[in-house]
Amino acid sequence: MLSAEMQKLKQQNYFPIPNAVFDLELTDGEILVYAFLLRCEDRRTYQCHPSYTTIGRAIGKSVNSVRKYVQGLTQKGLITTEHTQIVTKSGETRNGTLLYTILPIQQVMDRQFERQMTLAMIENRKQEIQEKLRK
Repeated sequence: MLSAEMQKLKQQNYFPIPNAVFDLELTDGEILVYAFLLRCEDRRTYQCHPSYTTIGRAIGKSVNSVRKYVQGLTQKGLITTEHTQIVTKSGETRNGTLLYTILPIQQVMDRQFERQMTLAMIENRKQEIQEKLRK
């Protein structure tokens, strides 16, 4: 049996990725960025703030690619981003890194299900109208 200290250390070296991520039609780059953000997140606030450069180095992608993947994750409702500001030692205010908030995966899955149901209903209605027009 592992000591409590060993178990704590073991837990710190891992982070979970929800299985549902693989059902959301994410690109490989979006999955990589999402996984990195999960690794960085504060598990109490669900937030983190790595720079595009830091993310890019970690996943082996360019800053422009990271930007594109972050936009994709935002559009798909997995994360939100907020601009931050920093104050330099000389007192100047500058743009900081983005603050990422990882949203609950169940919300994302529920929204995707609702979209799919809406599309199915629209398609069903189109077929009903086409059938009526044929008669």
